[in-house]
Amino acid sequence: MAKDSSFDIVSELDMQEMDNAVNQTKKEISQRYDFRGSDADIKLEEKALKIAAEDEYKLTAILDILRQRMAKRELSLRCLKPGKIEPAAKGSVRQTIDIEQGISKEKAKEIITLIKNSKLKVSAQIQDDQVRVTGSKKDDLQAVIHLLKQADLDVDLQFINMR
Repeated sequence: MAKDSSFDIVSELDMQEMDNAVNQTKKEISQRYDFRGSDADIKLEEKALKIAAEDEYKLTAILDILRQRMAKRELSLRCLKPGKIEPAAKGSVRQTIDIEQGISKEKAKEIITLIKNSKLKVSAQIQDDQVRVTGSKKDDLQAVIHLLKQADLDVDLQFINMR
């Protein structure tokens, strides 16, 4: 009897690489001419980024620099969920950007529905913030991976633990 194969679908971000991207952004802000003498700052917290600047132009410039650094480090930009730009003290502005990790229950259900509609002989189940796909043929599992890569789910997916 053939043993079932499986893999996990996750949405994770390498926080060490994210920290490096934030540090590179800070370094560029300190060296750029248009940021000389300004109170522009970016901080990485547990699951969010805090950006503060003198005006919206500088705030968006910091966000652009961060996105460039993330792209160079092959970090997904889809994990960033920008919040509202809020006024702060002395006419400055700030923004909180949430870092989304894990697959939400709604997205997991959408993934499972997509897999079931494909009529492949695999089963999928939700496990916390990931989805496990199990099947007897590795070709079916690879077809599921290909299907999910083609689908526009607005979430960055990684496929791990292929057994």
